Amino acid sequence: MRIASPENAADSSWLPLRCALWPDTSAQEHLREMADVLARGHCVLIASDDDGSAIGLVEASKRNDYVNGTAGSPVGFLEGLYVAPSYRRQGICRALVSAASAWAAAAGCSELASDSLVENVEAHAVHRALGFAETERVVYFCKALATS
Repeated sequence: MRIASPENAADSSWLPLRCALWPDTSAQEHLREMADVLARGHCVLIASDDDGSAIGLVEASKRNDYVNGTAGSPVGFLEGLYVAPSYRRQGICRALVSAASAWAAAAGCSELASDSLVENVEAHAVHRALGFAETERVVYFCKALATS
């Protein structure tokens, strides 16, 4: 396995992994976001198998604002984590998070945080297996306002 940053926002290995992780987002929107992610200096790492096929992805950012459940700032934050189903339970996710952790520590962060939807219990289990501790649960609300 090899873990490396994409060459640029048009790197052909990156888009399919993002589309698998966030299938409700169009390819064009992903491409715009990918350029933005790189322009902001976020961590993007792609795991490839021995044949060079992309099999996993981690995207992380450095957040300077408050991150729920953390003690300080800045905080490294896992924005996205994905491993192709046939490659799961082989340590690839752990290797990606370890590399993102090293990136965050080098960027001056003393914590790495993440989030997951309340109903995504599989992601909760993965986080716990990777050494994350659940800190709190939040339910967001929104109320539409009449505009004039």
